Amino acid sequence: MVKVTFGSSLAQKDPKKVCTEETLIPADAAVEEGGRAYGQRSSLWCWCLGMGLMLSGVVVGGACLYRTYMLQAEPVYFCGVGYREEDYMVGSGDSMGPPLQQPLYLQESVRVLEDEQVELIEVPQFSDGDPASIVHDFKKMLTTYLDLKLSRCFVIPLNTSVVMPPRDLKELLINIQARTYLPQSYLVREQMVVTERLDHLENLGLYSHRMCQGRPTYRLEHRSTVPGIQKREALDCHKIRHFENSFVVETQICAL
Repeated sequence: MVKVTFGSSLAQKDPKKVCTEETLIPADAAVEEGGRAYGQRSSLWCWCLGMGLMLSGVVVGGACLYRTYMLQAEPVYFCGVGYREEDYMVGSGDSMGPPLQQPLYLQESVRVLEDEQVELIEVPQFSDGDPASIVHDFKKMLTTYLDLKLSRCFVIPLNTSVVMPPRDLKELLINIQARTYLPQSYLVREQMVVTERLDHLENLGLYSHRMCQGRPTYRLEHRSTVPGIQKREALDCHKIRHFENSFVVETQICAL
């Protein structure tokens, strides 16, 4: 019988070879490579996040700028209309009525925002009336007056029988400016009465809220609808004359 044995030197060679193969990359180098790869992934993630935030900011900011500049780009119409405070009819038979009064002239500036369904009117001061800013909001169905002399706002439901819708008013203003339609108009008077103070303006709409913020704001009602007021009773009133139709309106805002 032949006994086969291995020398100690041969028996130790394989373990050394295995160990050598496992340590081809030093431990410190492996840690450094792993840290570099993690740093690259982290930098890439931060870069992507930053780009995403920047792009979202550009989109939101662009939408706000678009809204702002588009509103500012809406044309402002400077228009005037001639009108008479009283119109006299010719009498019957041979008798004649009083002579017609010399026509007055009213100017104002108007911006019509069709997409917003809003009309913005600026009225200068006239002889015995106050200068005013007016908002007709057809979405909120509200009219807001800012009496610039009093620095107070007054809010009332929009009267669609008097105030033209934005598209129709814009067409009227274009015709007036083009001198294709120059109305010789008349005066309609309406009297409003202050009923209560409004403390919360959030529901008035963007334009009224922005115009009246920080100013005392009151609700109005037509005098005829307020009980307890006699027709001939004298009230302390302020007048605003303006036009948002083919006739001039004198709005009298009165305190109880």
